[in-house]
Amino acid sequence: MKYDLNLLPVFLALMEERSVTRAAARLGITQPALSNSLNRLRDTLRDPLFIRERYGIKPTQLAEEIAPTIEAALMQLDDLILNQQEFQPANAERLFTLAPNSYVELVLMPALVARTRALAPGIKLRMVAFGNDLAETGVNSGTTAMVLGRIVDPPDNLVVQHLMDDGLACVVRKDHPDIRDRISREQYERLKHVNILPPGRLRAGLFQALGQQNLKREVAVSVTHFLAVPEMLAVTDYCATLPSLICRSLERDPRLKVLPTPVDLGTFPVQMAWHVRYRHDPAHRWLRSMIVELAKEMTSEEA
Repeated sequence: MKYDLNLLPVFLALMEERSVTRAAARLGITQPALSNSLNRLRDTLRDPLFIRERYGIKPTQLAEEIAPTIEAALMQLDDLILNQQEFQPANAERLFTLAPNSYVELVLMPALVARTRALAPGIKLRMVAFGNDLAETGVNSGTTAMVLGRIVDPPDNLVVQHLMDDGLACVVRKDHPDIRDRISREQYERLKHVNILPPGRLRAGLFQALGQQNLKREVAVSVTHFLAVPEMLAVTDYCATLPSLICRSLERDPRLKVLPTPVDLGTFPVQMAWHVRYRHDPAHRWLRSMIVELAKEMTSEEA
């Protein structure tokens, strides 16, 4: 029996996206072309495979049963082919889509862009929002190369790697009338605070750390990105509790000063995760190793 292997990625894209429109965009083909491939696959397997619903498509029982086998077979083929390929960064041309949370985007991504530009000028990087859920980033389906930040409850098809740990420090304006070279517990609880509400789970870490130390904090204003904090602090008597690596860059701002937290608030992990299909991809492995190297360099400088 003859069949077209090109139809199998179409099947998997439809299984993961549950939408003809999104699957076609992911594969870089038109919707009519995808529909034509799906019809050929239906003829081959003698099953409708996907049934239209109000908000997308639903796989049939046969589609659900064969999906793991097809995914495993394609992964084995990818491994076989990719292992025979040699990756040369200086000559490579490729687009990587990354989903860093706001912390990683500010702390790690500039260094990654500079290193990539120097070693592999043909590789392009595209950043997308981390979002409130891993599924929103596209990493679960493999459309996004990797997600970077705090990885909570990853699905089985993601590989998670620890990158580094970061601590916390306090920031106030340089000429703050009440704060000199340190902040006491009483001062911290008396001050008004700027709070950061980035998407995802990073914000939970600070709330938990404060709760464990029974340290109270009166939030006067909440912002959605770390970049808004320096301007808020420069014109108020407020305080912000921020990751240490972000505070390192704020030390260069003459309007601000960085101080230790009044009590030990511990550290939080920074991780990256990627779809298992990329585990043996030479270009992907090169990019991952460079991110690991940059994270080590940053934490060694902090120490």
